[in-house]
Amino acid sequence: IISIKVNYRTAVQQIAEYLFKLGHRRFAFVGHHTTLGPLNDRRQTFEEVMENFAPQVEYRTVADLDGLAGGRSAVRQIYQSGFRPTAIVCVNDFMALGVLRQLKDLGLRVPDDVSVTGFDGLDLSDVVSPALTTARLARDLIGLRIFESFTAEPARLEEIRETLIQPELIVRESS
Repeated sequence: IISIKVNYRTAVQQIAEYLFKLGHRRFAFVGHHTTLGPLNDRRQTFEEVMENFAPQVEYRTVADLDGLAGGRSAVRQIYQSGFRPTAIVCVNDFMALGVLRQLKDLGLRVPDDVSVTGFDGLDLSDVVSPALTTARLARDLIGLRIFESFTAEPARLEEIRETLIQPELIVRESS
């Protein structure tokens, strides 16, 4: 059995620290209702980073349905609560796309009024307007490791048994 893990914690830290360095002090995290470990890790890491920035930052987390509609609904919840984030960190790119659309519908400009980031690095994140800042996962490396696990000589299996994938922060127009 091989183990392929993604270092979600590092990626969320990179996103939050990047936004903090841009001057953001009011953050929101948009997640969705799930018990999946990787998604929960992203939210927990976000909260830990925000606590490390305290008392310089304010933050809120909100969870809704996964996908475009969930991203839109999460933004409505945030703004109806009276909180006005200057940066919104999303658990994935699909929710971020819904966030972008809802912010536009509210008359807010990205990134002038609010910066938005996603997670996963979907190709779609590069062609939306504004192009989405995201943490890209090395899907090609994941696929290669899976392929190698089926085709490798037994001696090589030990070498590839555990792989830790480091996501890459891709800065684009949304931040």
